[in-house]
Amino acid sequence: MANKDFYYGTGRRKKAIARVRLYPGQGKITINNKDFDDYFNLATLRYIVRQPLEETGASDKFDIIVNVHGGGISGQAGAVRHGISRALVEADSEAYKSTLKKAGFLTRDSRVKERKKYGLRKARKAGQYSKR
Repeated sequence: MANKDFYYGTGRRKKAIARVRLYPGQGKITINNKDFDDYFNLATLRYIVRQPLEETGASDKFDIIVNVHGGGISGQAGAVRHGISRALVEADSEAYKSTLKKAGFLTRDSRVKERKKYGLRKARKAGQYSKR
């Protein structure tokens, strides 16, 4: 590990952007100045955020401070996971990069909402057909 005060990673998912800072510590996670469990109240979202830490075994090595905005709660959880993964690679590339890359956490999920087309109700949904 390089000697730095903190390690930085930016994560993105749909319209959500997360700015993640990793500090050496005991494993406390703070998101938008709120406790991790208060911000993500669903167990699945908490699981998504913790995945890179569990995969690398770094759960109790870093305190994490996250600023996340945009999108919905699910997209924000994916963005935080992506940001934590990038910050872990910056912290110790040779130890974490291969594990995180193999798990697919370093690849940005590029799926976004498709734009609405004219003449349709949504991107692909058309009105009900009438023979008249």
